[in-house]
Amino acid sequence: MKKQKFFLYARKSTDVEDKQILSIESQLIELREFAKRERINVVQEFVEKKSAKTPGRKVFNKMLGLIEEGGDSETNPVSGILAWHPDRLARNSVDGGKIIYLLDTGKLKSLKFPQFWFENTPQGKFFLSISFGQSKYFIDSLSENTKRGLRQKVRRGEFPSLAPMGYLNNVRTKTIVIDKKKAKTIKAAFEVYSQGNSTLQDISDFLAHHGIKSRGEKRIHRDRIKFILSNPFYYGHFRYKGEVHEGVHKPIISKKLFDKVQKELKRRSRPRTKEKVLKAFTNLLRCGECGMMITAEQKQKYYKGTNRHVTYTYYRCTKKHKVIKCHQPYIREEDLDKQLSKMIQKVSLKKDWAEWMLTKLENEEKLSAQSLLAFVQKRKKQIDSVNKKLQLLLDSYLDQIIDRQTYLLKKQELMSNKKTFEEQIINFEQKQNDWLGPMKEWINVAANAARIANSADLLAKKKLAAEIFGSDLILRDKKARGSAQNLWAALTARRGCLTVVGSDGFGPSTSRM
Repeated sequence: MKKQKFFLYARKSTDVEDKQILSIESQLIELREFAKRERINVVQEFVEKKSAKTPGRKVFNKMLGLIEEGGDSETNPVSGILAWHPDRLARNSVDGGKIIYLLDTGKLKSLKFPQFWFENTPQGKFFLSISFGQSKYFIDSLSENTKRGLRQKVRRGEFPSLAPMGYLNNVRTKTIVIDKKKAKTIKAAFEVYSQGNSTLQDISDFLAHHGIKSRGEKRIHRDRIKFILSNPFYYGHFRYKGEVHEGVHKPIISKKLFDKVQKELKRRSRPRTKEKVLKAFTNLLRCGECGMMITAEQKQKYYKGTNRHVTYTYYRCTKKHKVIKCHQPYIREEDLDKQLSKMIQKVSLKKDWAEWMLTKLENEEKLSAQSLLAFVQKRKKQIDSVNKKLQLLLDSYLDQIIDRQTYLLKKQELMSNKKTFEEQIINFEQKQNDWLGPMKEWINVAANAARIANSADLLAKKKLAAEIFGSDLILRDKKARGSAQNLWAALTARRGCLTVVGSDGFGPSTSRM
């Protein structure tokens, strides 16, 4: 009888199910020692680094193909496989079925395992099939348990994946924490884009300038920038399988800033043609005679002897009023641009004034923080007092000093007071500095107004004019008119002099700044 020859097969994957399995090197050492001890003739070794939970392993299929083609013939007398355990051969029903089928047909004579008993008998194949089934059940259960664990993390508000840029995965606590080096830059990128004057490429350049690049040390692509700017993770929520969940991680930006960025992304995602850019001031002004909106149209003028065509943009009333017959004339875009620029310059804020106002705001913020701390401490003491009273009340009831009805009424009163104090802390913390953020933003915009007014960016000029004058802009007799709204109106009062008036904001002063 000829001595049977074996193929040696070792496999290890990087999946979770192989976490406790020996490495390939360890398997090879043990299998070689086992083959030497049992006098097994190994003619070829097959090594594979791939999961066995799904069919399609190239090395494994090649090994079975050699056995299936040659069987126990003289040309390829290999008829056995040596492996560390049956789960190294198969963790799915297809590959496990192939092994048993080859044993049934006689093309595979024997299997050897240091960790598992097998004989090519009905009983041996029965136990082998059970082992394959256990391996499949283990991997299926592990997969389900992993998914269940991920769902549980999501329910707890924990993001079950890699932390986005600006955050770090804390391996020790298995939580996501803020990356102090990058978080400020990410927040600044949101603030820059929300102003409406930057493109996605500008934000990529901005991040690169501050040392934030891709893993290949290249500038982050615009598509990636768009993903970052639209990721709700930065304001405290996160997306998982298409659904947004509330997270327990600390946000980098406010929801208000995030919404402003989304609005800007949506605006820039619309198809923009050259014609729309040329008609920049549409939907901004109303006719001073009939109240209808001002529209734009383009006309070409041919200059004889020069073979030159020049396109001009004119603005006029739509004249859609059913009763009033409008007689307002056209106005050139260049003339309307000059008028709007002049109106914006009148309400612009000087640089030194802006710096003075920002300094005042910083002082106000410090005072506000002190008053907030005092208020919170006072309320916390009151809450502690209520908790002590609740405990005394419970003790009195248990000692039968007071009856149940008195206990319930007094407990309801104390619990109501406690909830009131807790909500007062939350509301005070949320509303104490609500006006400071918008005020700082307005000062920066007002200080930048003169630059926009002198620029050639008509769309930026239109956006600023709409913010300053609201829907109060009219065009009559080729002249634009409008009254500044809210804080912008204060810049025109008392020759543009302002003073800080506490938490109510800014107001006209009685003397020069």
